[in-house]
Amino acid sequence: MSQRRSWWSVFLMAAVLLMPGAWAAADGLRFDVSIPRSVSSEPVTGRLLIAISKRETPEPRLAIGLSGPMILGVDLEQLPPGQVASVDAKAVSYPLASLAELPAGDYYVQATLIRYGQVRRADGHTLWVPTQHRRLPYHILPGNLFSKTQKLHLDPKAAHAPRFELTETVAPVEEPKDTEWLRHVRIKSKLLSDFWGTPVYLSATALVPRDFDKHPKTKYPTLYAQSQERTRPFYFNPDPASHEGELGLRAQNVQTGYEFYQSWISDDFPRFVVIVMEQSSPYFLEAYSVDSANHGPYGKALTEELIPYLEKKFRLIPQSYARIVEGASTGGWESLALQLKYPDYFGGAWIFNPDPIDFTHYQLMNIYKDENAFTLPNTPFTNAERPMRRTVEGQVAYTFREIARLEATLGSKGRSGYQFDAWQSVHGPVGPDGYPVMLFDKLTGVIDRNVANYYREHGFDLTEYTRRNWATLGPKLVGKLNFFAGEMDNFYLNLGVYDFEAMLKDTRDPHYPGRFEYGRPKQGHSWHLTDFAAMIREMAAHVKQNAPAGADVASWNY
Repeated sequence: MSQRRSWWSVFLMAAVLLMPGAWAAADGLRFDVSIPRSVSSEPVTGRLLIAISKRETPEPRLAIGLSGPMILGVDLEQLPPGQVASVDAKAVSYPLASLAELPAGDYYVQATLIRYGQVRRADGHTLWVPTQHRRLPYHILPGNLFSKTQKLHLDPKAAHAPRFELTETVAPVEEPKDTEWLRHVRIKSKLLSDFWGTPVYLSATALVPRDFDKHPKTKYPTLYAQSQERTRPFYFNPDPASHEGELGLRAQNVQTGYEFYQSWISDDFPRFVVIVMEQSSPYFLEAYSVDSANHGPYGKALTEELIPYLEKKFRLIPQSYARIVEGASTGGWESLALQLKYPDYFGGAWIFNPDPIDFTHYQLMNIYKDENAFTLPNTPFTNAERPMRRTVEGQVAYTFREIARLEATLGSKGRSGYQFDAWQSVHGPVGPDGYPVMLFDKLTGVIDRNVANYYREHGFDLTEYTRRNWATLGPKLVGKLNFFAGEMDNFYLNLGVYDFEAMLKDTRDPHYPGRFEYGRPKQGHSWHLTDFAAMIREMAAHVKQNAPAGADVASWNY
């Protein structure tokens, strides 16, 4: 009798294990996601994200970020329509190390897919990358798919497999319309399209001066404002009703958009054209204005295709003395890089709190000496974490490890569209698989010294590049470099500016110390010349001072 019971137990166990869904009990919580055939008739490749939020609004997918919902990320490779992809505790996650650590409770959950397209690049590599890239976070790019939000009770210890269908598609970006003051262009770049094997476009917004259309023969000096909002350079806004709505700017003593507009149209204001260029790439919102192995010839595309086109369309003075570059943060790095890489092309750079320009201070990391990006050196027992972001009082907000984990969740192979991937794709070499080789491992922090040396040898450490090429660069840079950084930059970017300043102080033949301003105490990352109109007046004086003999500088100051 007992023997018969034993065989019967074995039989029942086998039957249960063979039942559909029985393996879920062993696997625990997971999310099953599929794409209906009505949405896509072809297999889809991309990065699948599950966003788990305690809040219903905004939608979990729209809140993704450092302080947003928990997210899980996995790659999908040619997922057929109708087939299920499962995301479970094995997926990379942020901010918790695993889905298994999620506290049991009620959550709002949504699935979204960052779609990739296949490109056959000119260097022989075939890649899957976002091909609808714009200056937008990658999880809200046009063409991405997403599900409706579900309210669920989740318990990682219980077997549960909620099902999501990616039934919705992110709409195309609405292109801005021309106004009296703002004109927009978009051109196909042959250089970049040839490199990527797919159409690549460059866009720009021109802020034109007063009475621009009434002076069809007048040519203007140009301010190339890097990495700004395309639709409103310097918050430009001719609507007086907006003035009181910009209290946040006024609280920071920053000139509001309406105040800038009032200066822009005044009788005595220099007549400049401000150009904001959009140069988003498959790896980041910006391509950093330089040629690189992973991004392609963006520097050449800007200087040989887009800028010549803009100069003809908007009657810009096509000479270096009348081309000024300016930018903050990413735009600060871009402005310095453009001035250094094309010293005869641009006539001056105003550089505000730039991304790391000296890689002995890659924020707080020395990439040539440190072994790990996440922990401070010489702390084998305390394991002190390396800060990445702080408040102006010095309180650490985020660490290197946390940012890297977020990026590892948002995308593999450098495709997160986030900050470290931005730098590493621009600065670094191409790997055997065609994707950027990472400076450090996203989950362990271990630094690849070969990659660090590549950065230096290929001219992306801008301090080292300038020092190495001073004999030819120096005479072309005198009087052109203006740096501004807060002493308490939230991302420690002031340290690289100190390094660049120290390098310039030691220059000879010619000796040129540059211009450096650090503001009042406790100035953070947002610190810069808060009076944009005053900055442009200063630039206008610089242009006039450096104009060649015979230049009609009065014509553009009508």
